[in-house]
Amino acid sequence: MMGTVHVVGSGLAGLSAAVALVQRGQRVVLHEAAKQAGGRCRSYYDPALGLTIDNGNHLLLSGNADTLDFLRVVGAPADALSGPDEAVFDFADLKSGERWQLRPNAGRLPWWVLSPDRRVPGTRARDYLAPLGILMAAAGQRDGQGGTIGAHMRCEGPLYDRLWHPVLLAALNTDPRESDVGLAAKILRETLGAGGQACRPLVAVGGLSAALVDPAIRYLEAQGSEIRFGRRLRALGLGRGRVERLGFSDGPSVLGPDDSVVLALPPWVAAELLPDLPTPREYRSIVNAHFALAPKPGSPLFLGVVNGLTEWLFAYPDRYSVTISGADRLLDVPREDLAREIWGEIAQLGNLARELPSWQIVKEKRATFAATPAEAARRARAETAYDNLVLAGDWTATGLPSTIEGAIRSGRTAARALACGAARTRGAA
Repeated sequence: MMGTVHVVGSGLAGLSAAVALVQRGQRVVLHEAAKQAGGRCRSYYDPALGLTIDNGNHLLLSGNADTLDFLRVVGAPADALSGPDEAVFDFADLKSGERWQLRPNAGRLPWWVLSPDRRVPGTRARDYLAPLGILMAAAGQRDGQGGTIGAHMRCEGPLYDRLWHPVLLAALNTDPRESDVGLAAKILRETLGAGGQACRPLVAVGGLSAALVDPAIRYLEAQGSEIRFGRRLRALGLGRGRVERLGFSDGPSVLGPDDSVVLALPPWVAAELLPDLPTPREYRSIVNAHFALAPKPGSPLFLGVVNGLTEWLFAYPDRYSVTISGADRLLDVPREDLAREIWGEIAQLGNLARELPSWQIVKEKRATFAATPAEAARRARAETAYDNLVLAGDWTATGLPSTIEGAIRSGRTAARALACGAARTRGAA
């Protein structure tokens, strides 16, 4: 590829594609409709709280190899991600009052399930064999039709309620019973299946923008890439087998014969530009709650919560933040009612005053695609019918659900697809 690559969309998928292309020596122009980069993974100042928050809480793992390599390439700060030195997950049961830590051992042989003080209370070592049904079903699936988790795993009992349900729901943002078994298997293989060394939890305590977005923008600018904010793509000028023009809100950009495009946009936007493009049609919501109160010293950085509305509680230096996945049921609940109920649970967990501090509720209706077999089968590949157009986004066929790791992996896949397409074109010539 000797021409310019136009990357449209500066979420993590677009940033990842742009960085990977620059690494290959490619000239890149990055276009973004908003006034800032980051998409759904960015930080912003919230006047109701008087704090800078993320538009969604995200937990990364030490096994997220593409994300960690992305951070290394763009020169992210050494303290961009924080977490314990080993795989430790704190949990609390609001109903029983029990607390425990899940502590997988570092190696792939999971001897930790034999130790009662490392596993979920009230469970036996053999209970942890339940996900084998998921892995076996995924290994034998054909044409992406592996069925649901519920068809291959018993979705009830103490271990499911206290481990598999919260973990799989957080990863898939869809009720695990109806979720695609292949996506679940991929998550399990790359995390718990890879041993505790791949499960160390990591949080962008200083914000997603400071950790992921700002370093990427600085890297691209230092490498001579051009970044254009406030440019919304309205139309694609499609010719015979290639994109010939990009119709932006402020005017068209005509592509040269060697120019290419990475479309890193949400699926519903991509589908408007390419009507025949297969994309997911169903989505699931996420609700995040933020409370402007500095956590007590010694509070766990994040806490899994069962038998409550709260699912994951993050203790940032200046606030408590809660994430609730698969939250369609909460979209019509008044925000103040949610804030009071969630804060009541936080107060119970932390022995805090019940008086409601300054708060913010963020409801993201289309946070991720629904991770069902039908929707997973509708994910598009990076390659398209047009020689100089590829796709990126966590909704594309990454093999992973909608996660930061999936978004960054999709960008790298798009960059490789362009390079392979260019090589094939040169070979044919």
